[in-house]
Formats: sequence, C-alpha cells, structure tokens
Amino acid sequence: MIANQQRIEQHINLLSEYTATPGAGVTRLTYSKDDLDARNYIKDKMKEYNLSVSEDGLGNIFGKLVGSNPEAPSVLVGSHFDSVPNGGAYDGAAGVIVGLEVAALYQEQQIQPVNSLEIIAMVEEEGTRYGGGLMGSRGMMGLLSEEDFQALVDKDGISIKEAMTSIGLDCTKEKYRDPKSIKAFLELHIEQGPILEEKNISIGVVDAVVGLTQLEVTVQGMAGHAGTTPMDRRADALVIAAEIISTFPKLAEEIGHGTVITTGQLEVFPNGSNVIPNKVIFSVDIRSGDEKNVQYSISKVRQLIESKTTPTIRTTIEQLLYTTPKMMDKNIGTILTETCEKLDIPYCHINSGAGHDAMIFSDYTACGMIFIPSRDGLSHCQEEWSDVNDLAKGATILYETALRLTEGQHDKQSN
Repeated sequence: MIANQQRIEQHINLLSEYTATPGAGVTRLTYSKDDLDARNYIKDKMKEYNLSVSEDGLGNIFGKLVGSNPEAPSVLVGSHFDSVPNGGAYDGAAGVIVGLEVAALYQEQQIQPVNSLEIIAMVEEEGTRYGGGLMGSRGMMGLLSEEDFQALVDKDGISIKEAMTSIGLDCTKEKYRDPKSIKAFLELHIEQGPILEEKNISIGVVDAVVGLTQLEVTVQGMAGHAGTTPMDRRADALVIAAEIISTFPKLAEEIGHGTVITTGQLEVFPNGSNVIPNKVIFSVDIRSGDEKNVQYSISKVRQLIESKTTPTIRTTIEQLLYTTPKMMDKNIGTILTETCEKLDIPYCHINSGAGHDAMIFSDYTACGMIFIPSRDGLSHCQEEWSDVNDLAKGATILYETALRLTEGQHDKQSN
C-alpha cells in the first residue's frame, strides 16, 4: 500500500477542527468562517503538492496538475467539505483528503500525467444552509440557473452573494464547467451504512446511486392564544404537520422496495410556547433505487399533504431537488475491481442509498465511486468514524485508478 496513513490521519484531524461546534461534532456550513478556514487549509495543501489552485463562482476549489497534453480532458478526484449540523469528520471530507493524498502521491512518485489531474473540493453538497443539496456539482453542470442561484437565501435571510462576499469569494466568476473538459470523476466516500463492516470488507465498489427528491412543505394555519382558543376553533399548523409526518413511515413501508421517506428539518412559527402555531415548514426526503418508486412516493406524499387542506389550513409543496437513480461507469468499475485484486484488498459491489456529487456528474462524464466502512454504520453524527487504514487503502486504489486514466489508458465511455 503506497498511501501515507499518517498524512491522511493528520488531514482528518486538522480539518475537523474547523467547526462551529467544538466538542459536539463538525458543523461547517457553506460560506461560513469555518468554511473559510477549511478552504484555506485545503488550498495550502494543494499548493504544497504543486497544484495550481483556483475557485469558481460557486466556491468550489480546484487544484490542478497540468498534463503533458493540456488540451485533453481532466480526471477529477474529490468530494465535498461542508457538513450537516453536529456531523462527523469523515462525510465528504474523507473524499477531499483522499484526493489530496492522490496529489501527494503524484508529487512523490514524480508522475507527469498526459491528461491533467484535478483535485476538487465542493460546496453545499449537504444542502444544510441553502437547501436542495449537491449545489457545487449541480452548479458546475449547469443545473442551477444564475437567477435561482442569486435568489437563494438561508434561514437568517442571508443571500448567497452576501455570504460569499463575507469570506472573500466572487460569485460573478464562471460557474459552469464544460463536461467535455472532464474525462472522469472519482470519489471516495464513507459508506454511511453497516454492510461493509458487517462483511469485514475494506472497499465497496459502487455500481449505482439511489434516486432521490427533496420537498419543502409549508402548512399555513392561524395563530391564536393557547389558553383562550377552544380546541374546535383552532387552525393549528403544527398539529396538521405532525399528522402528515407521522404517516410517512407507514407509507414508505407500503410502497416497499427499500423506499425511505424522512423529515429532518422542521420550523415552527411564531414558535412561542403560549401561541398556536400559524405556520410550519418541513422537509421531505424521498429515496429509492427504482425511479418508479420515487415517482409513486412523490405522488402519494402530495396526495396526503393536499388532503389536509381546509378552509382554515393551506398547504404548499416546493420540489427543491430531483435526481433519478444513477449508474456508475462500468469501465471505471472494472479498473477499480482490478486494482483491488492486484493489491489484494477485499472488496464487494454495493449500491449507495445516499446521494453524492458523483450522481450529478454521471450524466455528463464517466464516474467511479468507492466506499470504505463506517463504524456501526453511523454517519451524520459526531460518532461517525472510519479506520485510517481503510482510508489509505481507498487512496491507493484511487491513485492507481487515476494513474491509468491520466495516462490515457482508459477512454471515457458513456453510461
């Protein structure tokens, strides 16, 4: 194994320090001070590994090792570096750090690639601050219009432009990346589930990524005094929202085929202990490996929500994100499995139940993705942990794979 475990572990530990919640997990929101500290660290390491560094109009970071044929499309390696609130040190960040390790290995081995190698660290994959998720990759591929981008505001009313300007980023820079300039995208991610650990397998070669949609639901009722408004005269938005949300587990079970429906965000207005809530906004996350099930779930959720509309209760639904199930590139998958076999690293094929930037890129270029085990299957929490030995194995596999791709031994195939 060629990857440097100590270097990888140091990156993990240092990057995890850039959090708004020290001692309570990693909270690194896009365009925050912690984002700025993390991006400066990432950029410094890119420069240390002889990469030329740039940022686009979304705030995505690129470290480029120019190939001997600079006009040829690049091989991209990386992931995202934002987090969920009180999350872990590995989700997304592990993929960025493995990308840095690939660049370090190119430097140490004095590799001069034919196709350029680019290490990429993307923003707002989680959608924690500006909603929808996968913003860095969606914006790069032209799936987020400039009008929609500029209209985004966070829960405190801070616009994208204000937030980016506050940490010295320029939102007027080019955001779109011509897919023809990308030969392939490689991403390592923690599994966020229990399968690899239970099988005692170090590497999961991802064949497909689940389809998903994210809805934002608003229930509008009427405020009133908690003590003086009779129960039969109330238009309590929170009660209606709770009735809807409590139905999701049974609905997902009835649809079956691995379908999951989740509410993870909920805002109550005016949020007073003695005031009947007049408005509730909540999220609905729907996922399935079969697009028919995603579509059917959306239809059933819409029917459920609309059935709660009365003369005093109004409901609205906004679809923030929709992606179909995505297949990874078979030829890159073959390279990944051949590399595992060559290095005698146990692997299995696996599907992803979580969304990743690779699912966006897969419509435009060849994508390969690998998972490493998550202890107890935990993720999106401060207990999230993966073994640095597995990270080093993953880094070595992506290094060997990138080496073949940047030397022109693999031509991009359509999915």
